[in-house]
Amino acid sequence: MMGSLVSLAGAGYIGSVVGPHFKTTSASSTTSTSTRPLSTTTSTVAHASVKVLVANGTQEPNTAGHFAQQLQLQGWNVAVPKNSTVPATKTTIYFAPLQQEAAVLVASELGLPATAVQSLTASAPVANTTGLDVVVVIGSDLAGTGFPATTAPAT
Repeated sequence: MMGSLVSLAGAGYIGSVVGPHFKTTSASSTTSTSTRPLSTTTSTVAHASVKVLVANGTQEPNTAGHFAQQLQLQGWNVAVPKNSTVPATKTTIYFAPLQQEAAVLVASELGLPATAVQSLTASAPVANTTGLDVVVVIGSDLAGTGFPATTAPAT
């Protein structure tokens, strides 16, 4: 009687492990097929080929430098940071033609929603954006997140 009980318990355990696996496999195939195009799309952006400028739109020192360094560590081609021409309360990411995908990816990597992304026009609060693909203007919303101050490396 004890052997039968152990066999039944073992069979029940195996059935509970193997049975759902077959169901999950067929369901996950469908799920992974539908999510693959999204991940493939974001991986087509070669970070090093995108010229990014980070501008400080706040009064906080080292803001642009900190976020420029953060993006550079993630492989982006980052220009020398500078200040914006006007103060910014909200962080905005501007993109040049054909660079929206890169701008959305930059926003994501900075923890910002896609709604922070907009087309780069002459009204962007940064002087001389010629040759840039993405311009990040750091506002007080992102600067207020308590980042550590960065220092320039000794030369």
